[in-house]
Amino acid sequence: MKLIRFGEEGKEKPGVLLNDKRYDVSSIVSDYNEAFFENDGLAKLEEALKNNPSLPEVSDSVRLGSPVARPSKIICIGLNYVDHCEETGAAIPEEPIIFFKSTTSLCGPNDNLIIPKNSEKTDWEVELAFVVGKKASYVSEEDAPNYIAGYCLLNDYSERAFQIERGGQWAKGKGSDTFAPLGPIMATPDEVGDVNNLKMWLTVNGKTFQNSNTSNLIFKIPFLVHYLSQFMTLLPGDVISTGTPPGVGLGIKPDPIYIKAGDVIELGIEGLGTSKQTAVAYQQN
Repeated sequence: MKLIRFGEEGKEKPGVLLNDKRYDVSSIVSDYNEAFFENDGLAKLEEALKNNPSLPEVSDSVRLGSPVARPSKIICIGLNYVDHCEETGAAIPEEPIIFFKSTTSLCGPNDNLIIPKNSEKTDWEVELAFVVGKKASYVSEEDAPNYIAGYCLLNDYSERAFQIERGGQWAKGKGSDTFAPLGPIMATPDEVGDVNNLKMWLTVNGKTFQNSNTSNLIFKIPFLVHYLSQFMTLLPGDVISTGTPPGVGLGIKPDPIYIKAGDVIELGIEGLGTSKQTAVAYQQN
């Protein structure tokens, strides 16, 4: 299945994408949240769809939200592509680097990117994310695939000055509003095929900056599930983003390139769709 959420910000309803058409399933499930995944919602929804062919269709003009409701955690893996380590001058990590994005950074795949107040170094990062399907604690690597509900496209926006130059943890540069556009879909594993061989790309104003493949991940997804579950309990609906390949603005030599108001960022992962964000300057409400 391919899950979507649609509607106004904060009022999204659950839906599905079937044969490239959007359908409303809010009569079957309330939302794609922790309770949905925890209570075997995917299997129940799949069964209901077999017996409920007359679903309301949703116009393509309706806004898409994040395909999962606000998760308990958004966990990210840093420096998980060898060539990204090289472009940023970082050592290849011996163990996964973990940081968090705030849940308030989550937004729809095509919502505007708000450049934070006082930001001069907002950057892009196309990433493969996965959604946790059931409570996970001390999971073995062999059993890890059973804990994955599905996969999504995520743009891990980063304010490099906040992240690198302001001391402390990376989270400072990762958690601003709109810094985690997710979607357009969450695809269940059967829809994705070989998750270790998916093309991924990102452009800014039509120019390609990132063009890679998930085959280049240092730490693969089953290991990440196992590893993370040694340090914390992963809850159903949690989003884990697996790292970005080379081509970020920070890594451009000799002069890095950063996002400015009016820039258009487009990205995609094979089988997971595409997203598009237009950068706008922060304005006080």
